[in-house]
Amino acid sequence: MNETVLKRLEKLNQLALTEEEEKAFLAFYAEQEEEQKALAAVNTEEVERMVHVMPVYTVVRDDVVIKMFEREDLQKGAPETMDGYWQVPRLVE
Repeated sequence: MNETVLKRLEKLNQLALTEEEEKAFLAFYAEQEEEQKALAAVNTEEVERMVHVMPVYTVVRDDVVIKMFEREDLQKGAPETMDGYWQVPRLVE
């Protein structure tokens, strides 16, 4: 970042920075650019790409389909059934 870009950003964001604040911003961004250059210089050819820094393990059970109940057992308490479904009185005529 340079003074021209900083002045343009001040105008776009309707800011009025003092000279000290401008110097502080420019120094901060110069430091950030140096750190970015240092990171870009690191050879990462042999480093495996990753999504998470730490390994992620799922702590939930496996999603396995099991049949917990039989339809006939569930319908034992129904007043009436028809074709495997509960039969209920009609509410709307």
